[in-house]
Parts: sequence; structure tokens; C-alpha cells
Amino acid sequence: MDTLVSLSRKLESAEDLKSVVRTMKTMAASNIVQYEMSVKSLGDYHRAINMGIFAYFMEQKNTIANEFPGTKKNHQKSICAIVFGSDQGLVGGFNDTLADFVAKTLKDFPGEKEIWAVGERIRFRLIDGGFRTTRLFRVPNSVVAITPLVREILLESQENKDMDASKEYQIFHNQPKPVIGYQPIVQKLLPLDEKWKTLLGEIDWDSKNIPEVMGEKEPTLKALIREFLFVSLFKACAESLASENASRLAAMQRAEKNIEEMLVDLHQKFHQMRQRNIDEELFDLMSGFEALKKDPRNKQKDSLAD
Repeated sequence: MDTLVSLSRKLESAEDLKSVVRTMKTMAASNIVQYEMSVKSLGDYHRAINMGIFAYFMEQKNTIANEFPGTKKNHQKSICAIVFGSDQGLVGGFNDTLADFVAKTLKDFPGEKEIWAVGERIRFRLIDGGFRTTRLFRVPNSVVAITPLVREILLESQENKDMDASKEYQIFHNQPKPVIGYQPIVQKLLPLDEKWKTLLGEIDWDSKNIPEVMGEKEPTLKALIREFLFVSLFKACAESLASENASRLAAMQRAEKNIEEMLVDLHQKFHQMRQRNIDEELFDLMSGFEALKKDPRNKQKDSLAD
């Protein structure tokens, strides 16, 4: 049974917890801004890279398969899914939603499947789903830390492509919605095939002048492709981190609401119990006073005093 002391301790703990939740809300909101700004800043650079590649193909009139190593049509012997999840908790259904999406999507892909997991928690959920995880990467804790992760993934993918040129790479991550929330998406990273070139060809050139590639053609294309892959992974990671913090912010908002409701209930119980204790003490005092008035010895003393 609760006492005034125990209720006082619960109130103090709830207030401390509320302070922690508010701090986490502030941090999550701040992180969302920096990751969204990094994604936005990539927009112009990403377009510049695409325009450079587009200019190359307009000038060369060649196919990707003939120009870029590793882009030859494959038979989908194996698929590597790069899944961006989280390393930390308090993110609601962030990892569960993504893991379900990965399982549903990969079910339609033929061939052998392996997972490269970015984050311990998403890795555990994918293992529970029966997937084979062959690589584990740590989730970056800032925008600056994204670049080393992307470089590590690209190096790993290049080594694997050298050993198995038929391997296909797909990126899975959560992407922020325009208004609120997030949604899981998938995009193809490698190989860069004719479908990718077709999508690239939909870009509108900004001027009427015919684009011209300066310098040696093949090194230029390879440099542009490397930057394209880098930006694609960087953007996916930044969007995942923004979604993670958005999910954490929503979870903290729900937690804060629950704490506030609990505080109202605890305050009500505390005041009711304190009032009940005061009433009991007053009742005991009144009862004692009445008992003293009715005591014959007190009456005898009063008569002697007279």
C-alpha cells in the first residue's frame, strides 16, 4: 500500500524521468534538423553528378555496359541488401517496420541473399527473421561520421564485386515523409544497368548548348560513378538517421504525455492521502478531547478546584 513517503519518492522519480525525456526530445529535434539539412545540401551536388554522367552519355552515345566495369547484365545469382537501422533504443517501431519491409521485399527476389546490417538492433531482427547477416557496421552518431561509414561500405562492395561480379546490391532504409513520420524504401545501388541509364536520360539539360566532357573520358566517367555511389549511400544513411530521430521524437512525446498523466494521478493520490491523514489526526484529536471531557476524574478535579 502506498504511503506519503512512497508517493513522494514516485513523484520525484517521475519528475526526473520527465526531465530526461525532455532532454532527449530536444536532442532528437536538433539531430533531425542537421540530418535533413545534410540531405538537402546533397541535392544540388547529386544533380550535378547526374548531369555530368548524362553529359558523358550524350557525347559518347555508348551504353553503360560497354563503358563501366561491373555493369554487365547479370543473372541475379546473389543479392546483398544493405540495411540502415539503429544501434539505440527508444525509437518506437523504427526497426520493426524496416525489418518487415526487408523480409517482404526480398521474398520476391530470386537467388542467394545476404544482409549487410548498419546497426545492432536491425541485425538482431533480421537474424530472427531467418536472414544471413555477413557484415555489421556501426550507426554514425553525427553527420561527420557518415562519410567514413560510406567509404567502408564502398570498399567492402568493391572487394565483393571483384570476387562475384554477378552480385546485386540493394539499399534499404527509412525515409522521412514530407509532413510527418517515415516510410521504408529500397533502391538499387549496383550494378548500374540500362534501366538506370534510362532514368538518367529523363534529366532536362539546363541550356541549349551541347554538353562536352573535358579531359580523358574513361577516368572522368569512373570518377563520376564513384561520386554517384557515394552520394547515394550518404543520402540513404542521412535519411535513415533523420527518420530514426523522428521516431525517437515521437516516442519521447508519447512518453512525456504518459508521464504527465502519471504525475497528475500521483499528485491526486498524494493530496488525497495527505488530506485523509490530516482528517484522521483531527478526528483523533477531537476524540481525545471528548474523552477527556467525559472522564469522571477530570470532573472531580474541576469541583475541587472550585
